[in-house]
Amino acid sequence: MLAPAHNEEDNVEPLVSQIAAALDPTDLDYEILIIDDGSTDGTRARVEALMGSNPRLRCVAMRDTPPGRGNGQSAAFHAGFRAARGRLVASLDADLQNDPADLPAMLDLMRRTGADLVQGDRSRNRRDNPVRRVGSVVGRLFRRWLLGDAVRDTGCSLRVMKRRVALEIPLQFRGVHRFIPVIARHRGATVVEMPVNHRPRAAGETKYGLGIVQRALPGLIDLLAVRWMRSRRRPVACDEVRARAARREEVRA
Repeated sequence: MLAPAHNEEDNVEPLVSQIAAALDPTDLDYEILIIDDGSTDGTRARVEALMGSNPRLRCVAMRDTPPGRGNGQSAAFHAGFRAARGRLVASLDADLQNDPADLPAMLDLMRRTGADLVQGDRSRNRRDNPVRRVGSVVGRLFRRWLLGDAVRDTGCSLRVMKRRVALEIPLQFRGVHRFIPVIARHRGATVVEMPVNHRPRAAGETKYGLGIVQRALPGLIDLLAVRWMRSRRRPVACDEVRARAARREEVRA
């Protein structure tokens, strides 16, 4: 279970508590990984204080972050997926708008369907204003047109996936975290969606203060970049070829 965090000091403790409340009854062997992405408040100190009494809790600190800012969710997810030690990885935002209580049902859906990735869908529970709803519809239409992306809420960070799938996503590029489900599908993964809860932010400040137009243009550029990557991607699976003499020795043995 991993969560990128930038200036979320007041949300860290309830986040850890809610994750434990959701996963402890499942008897799963899990860890909680907080990725501190350039926080300038007490986020890292709060995590370190909790680590003393919670052996499941780990902290990864991003390096080389711009002064006063983080490297962004894509970079934080990239670091977190590589630091994670489980066969499965689950992710969510640290702002408490994603509900950890949805995780057991997502894990059960993955087991029942054999999916490689279960993507949360907040669309039925969000209460966005009309302008934002229109922007979301337009964004979905462009993703479907250019990428064949039918995922309804690709921006939802609440998801569960196989770690091998997570490691294949090129998250070292900014903005790619919004395309995790469609890139996974492009690479042959099975993706299913599940309605999940959405809650108002209780503490801290939103990291998405730009207007629709200011967010739409970078989003379109990112979409075109993902389309370009899909068209340029080539298979990289390979097998080592061993010398015939070595194979004959194995047969005689």
